[in-house]
Amino acid sequence: MLLSNGLIGLREGLEAALVVSILVAFLVRTDRRSRLPQVWLGVAAAVALSVVFGAVVSFTAATMTFEQQEAFGGGMSLLAVAFVTGMVFWMRATARTIAADLRGKLDRALEVGPLAVVVLAFLAVGREGLETAVFFYSSVQAAGSTVQPLIGFLVGIGVAVALAYLLYRGAIRFDLGAFFTWTGALLVFVAAGVLAYGLHDLQEAAILPGLDVLAFDLGDTVPEDSWYGALLKGIFNYSQRTTVLQAAAWSAYVLVVLPLFLIRPRTRAAAGARS
Repeated sequence: MLLSNGLIGLREGLEAALVVSILVAFLVRTDRRSRLPQVWLGVAAAVALSVVFGAVVSFTAATMTFEQQEAFGGGMSLLAVAFVTGMVFWMRATARTIAADLRGKLDRALEVGPLAVVVLAFLAVGREGLETAVFFYSSVQAAGSTVQPLIGFLVGIGVAVALAYLLYRGAIRFDLGAFFTWTGALLVFVAAGVLAYGLHDLQEAAILPGLDVLAFDLGDTVPEDSWYGALLKGIFNYSQRTTVLQAAAWSAYVLVVLPLFLIRPRTRAAAGARS
């Protein structure tokens, strides 16, 4: 859980931190530092909304019966998978143009007024925060504890903020496109594990069939409480008792999403070169 949540925290945190650094750098370079408090107000509001949303989700789940909790947790896991999938494809498509797009939007917001700047910063950061809150809840459900997911997220976000600051100051340089490609590929496997876990929750809630139809039971060879079982669970949400539905969904997700994520950019680039 530490590794997968750290990866999510790093990815989401770096996206949000880069957005903030782009907005701040634009205001500084155009000598409009007086507008910086409006950006920070929007960022603070987005963070507050994410925390409140996570608290509401946790409180809502705590008041449910076991079956309702499993159904709710399964639904939230599927939502987390949708968010993560959209995130990796969105960043792949916009990584090269995000800075120019944000600067253009901020320039227009500055012409509208202070509230528009606050709203722009809020929307730019809020999406990442809500995605992180949903994924955090799913991770807590899978781990059965808030400690490991919380540590993983905090470490990942902390590293992301530090990297974004160093990039902003010009202290380091690295290929963000390659970074988002590699982390995106890893997140496909993380999302596949969350998908499988969410489907298991829905099976336990009796919404989906096949709870007792197992694809494998590796409790004797790869138990979850072993170091290697814990490593697999932390990265891929491995379950020693995996149903046929879980195994099929995990395999189908990886076999479909991973090639689409890795191959399509090259195909488009090649097409552009031929034209």
